[in-house]
Amino acid sequence: MNASVGDRRGLGMPEDGRGPMAEPRRAGNVEALGFPIAGPLLLRMRRFADARGIFIETYNQRDFAALGIHETFVQDNQSLSVAVGTVRGLHFQLPPAAQAKLVRVLRGRILDVVVDLRRTSPSFGQHVAVELSGDTGEQFYVPAGFAHGFVTRAPDTEVCYKVSALYAPECDRGLSWNDPALGIEWGVAPDSAMLSEKDRRWPSLAELGPCF
Repeated sequence: MNASVGDRRGLGMPEDGRGPMAEPRRAGNVEALGFPIAGPLLLRMRRFADARGIFIETYNQRDFAALGIHETFVQDNQSLSVAVGTVRGLHFQLPPAAQAKLVRVLRGRILDVVVDLRRTSPSFGQHVAVELSGDTGEQFYVPAGFAHGFVTRAPDTEVCYKVSALYAPECDRGLSWNDPALGIEWGVAPDSAMLSEKDRRWPSLAELGPCF
C-alpha cells in the first residue's frame, strides 16, 4: 500500500512514503490508520487463511463504530474498468444527500483519491491518495465532505463501495480530476486518460461554490 497527502499547491509527500500517519487503532478484526487530513481512514481487515484460501470480514458495524465510523450504509455500488488509466471522478453529493463511502478493490489495482471540500477545514483543497489492491483487501473510508475518484493501474479492475446516502441526481456534483491547483499525481496524462464526457466537464476548485 502506498499513501500520500498533497495540498493544492502541489506540495506533499511522495506516493511511495506513508507520511505522518497516526499509530493504528484496532477493533476486532479491523485496523485503522489516519492521515494528516482529519476524517479519511485506511482500513486493514484481518485475513483468515487456510488450505482452501482466505476469509475476510469486510464490514462489522460494532468494530467500525469503535473506530469512529458511525454511518449507516444504504447502497452498494460496483464498477468494472477494462483499461489501465481509466479515471472515475472526482465525485460527491451535496447535502442533504452527502455520502460517506467505504471503498475496496475486488480485482486489480487503483490509486484512490479524495479532496477535502469542507470550507471550514484547515485542509480545504488538500488531498489524500492511497493505492488499493484486490490482493491486500485494504479499504478506504471517506467521510462526507470529500470529492472522491480513482484511476485504474491494472486491466479489468473491479471496485465496490458502500455509500451512506442513496444516489440523488439533483445533488450529484463533481470536481475536475486534473485541476492543476489540486496537485494530484495521477500517473496518467490527461490526453491518455479514459473518462466519461460527464467527468471531463466538472469545474475546477476555484470555480466550485461552497458545498459543505
